[in-house]
Amino acid sequence: MSYQRKLRDLVVSTGLLGIFVCAMIAPAFAQDFKQAPALEEEVKAGKLPAVNERLPEKPFVETMIDDVGKYGGTLRTTILANGDQYNLTRTIANELLVRWDPQWKKVVPSLAEEFTASDDATTYTFKLRKGLKWSDGQPFTVDDIMFWYEDVFMNSALTPAKSPTFTVAGKPVKVRKIDEQTVEFKFETPYGLFIQQLAYGQGHAPVIYPKHYLSQFHEKYNKDGIPALLKSNPAAGDWVALFNSKVSLTFQPVYWQNLELPTMNPWVLTVPYADSERVVAKRNPYYWKVDTNGNQLPYIDGITWAKLDDPQLMALKMTSGEFDFAFRHINNSTFKSVLFDGQESGNYKFVDVKDLPANDATILLNLNSTDPAKKKLFQNKDFRIALSHAINRQEIIDLVYVGQGTPAQVAVQPEHELYNEREAMQYTEYDPAAANGMLDKIMPKKDGEGYRLDESGKRLTINFMVADVFGLSYPDVMQMVQQYAKDVGIDIQLRTTDRARLNTMWAANEQDAYIWNCVGGLSEVYTDPRCYMPFQKADIFFAVRWAEWYANHETGEEPPEEVKALMAAYDKVNAAANDADRKTKMEEFLNLSADNFLNIGISRPMPKYMMVSKNLKNVVNGIPITGNLWHPAPTLTQWYFDKSAQ
Repeated sequence: MSYQRKLRDLVVSTGLLGIFVCAMIAPAFAQDFKQAPALEEEVKAGKLPAVNERLPEKPFVETMIDDVGKYGGTLRTTILANGDQYNLTRTIANELLVRWDPQWKKVVPSLAEEFTASDDATTYTFKLRKGLKWSDGQPFTVDDIMFWYEDVFMNSALTPAKSPTFTVAGKPVKVRKIDEQTVEFKFETPYGLFIQQLAYGQGHAPVIYPKHYLSQFHEKYNKDGIPALLKSNPAAGDWVALFNSKVSLTFQPVYWQNLELPTMNPWVLTVPYADSERVVAKRNPYYWKVDTNGNQLPYIDGITWAKLDDPQLMALKMTSGEFDFAFRHINNSTFKSVLFDGQESGNYKFVDVKDLPANDATILLNLNSTDPAKKKLFQNKDFRIALSHAINRQEIIDLVYVGQGTPAQVAVQPEHELYNEREAMQYTEYDPAAANGMLDKIMPKKDGEGYRLDESGKRLTINFMVADVFGLSYPDVMQMVQQYAKDVGIDIQLRTTDRARLNTMWAANEQDAYIWNCVGGLSEVYTDPRCYMPFQKADIFFAVRWAEWYANHETGEEPPEEVKALMAAYDKVNAAANDADRKTKMEEFLNLSADNFLNIGISRPMPKYMMVSKNLKNVVNGIPITGNLWHPAPTLTQWYFDKSAQ
């Protein structure tokens, strides 16, 4: 039986049937496409080619949530002023070779018109849509993917650590060009999760490197011209820094300053995420998707983000009618009553969001701390258990989250087939006596103020970095944790910061600890286990040196045997070629993860919500979002304003 046939038989949990069906049922338009009125005017003025010339031969056809939309309008939303570039990623920078459908039930083609997979799940072949174009009108072909692979991914200066999305058991993928539209990804060992990995946010790497633009900043292509470019870019010390200032896999703020970078996204930036009070994007005239009537998407002309440094101000502006859409940082119990009462004055409504991560508030001790005494303690499982028992989770939930949540560790949600009750509930009892008993064995000596001393005789002081993000009231949570820790002799000092600074610190392995939310509450746990094991992905860095080793055994720091066993168990998940075997292997992995108990969870989250203007249509009610399943993608291109809808 071919692997294609096997995939058809695995529709229930992976939904991969859609990949083949969608590729075969492209609608038979008479090549009479339509476009936004503003673009029509540019065509008439000779500033743009005709719409038929801008679209690929077989555009991606969006199935409408409600109905075919209307062109026009600017979507007004908001963004946190520091380190919130991921907000932009979730709205205008999420196009991939393949994607999840709006209900997160199956993976469907996207930039790739179709794909095939080998019987042993080692080789994947993608056929691009013919006639795709970057936002500047230049062709998007396999040469761009090969530029990413040969000149970025395999270049040790630009990519010193390989992404786990494109490695298996520490071995990187091999990518081969077959023709202008066809490319092959080949792994040394089976990688049954590769298609699902590509459909998540971390699969963007192969499609964000336009060769025609970026080659001018690459030493291989423009060695003689680099010195002059460096003179005009004094902040870049060498060609690597110059290149990384133009495009970035990690979506650091500098990436969002480069307005010249061509993209495949529905909107392109015109005002960058910099020091201005807002960010602005306008429609991409070469965008490659249409609706069922042949209208080029997106419907909405542009997007503006008001840059604010206070979630309370975001909520206030939402209730006063200044935004058409808001989600991040204010979609929780803290603001819910105010936002609910403001629906009439703000002309918006609530929409359910299935945002169910593994934990809303997770204590992440740096297991690879550069301080030897802290490193030894943080790596001691009994120390982590003791700190967990010291926390009164229910009190935090009652006082900070107004009763919305459940005491729990980092774990898959109870409604999912992978739920592991032991992992979810272990060490969640508030038991300061037990915590003190365990700590007395690990750190029996105390100073005059009752704080415990490390093995060097110094007070153990854990500097906790706290950023006020996602509207989850982390400063308030950590003030309570600080007191609980003091009650058992642990000195926690809080250091407030913004996300941008925290990004820099955890990437450099400079933090003692921080608090964050954890993905992996639903099916994305298969492809994004970053909170269950050291795994090199954005936001979660509790053991960055072990994660580096996992991606490439020649880098980072070799972890202890029990952590290597956990990594080996995940390798088996990756290698599984069918759903039943993959589920079994994942259950084994989660059991090992529970044994290791690497992070300390506080609260299992409750479902979230977002606010959208009453005039917006084609908005999914109940769209899932978690981790790198970006939201409101993939449906934002079909949102439209209908002023008759109230």
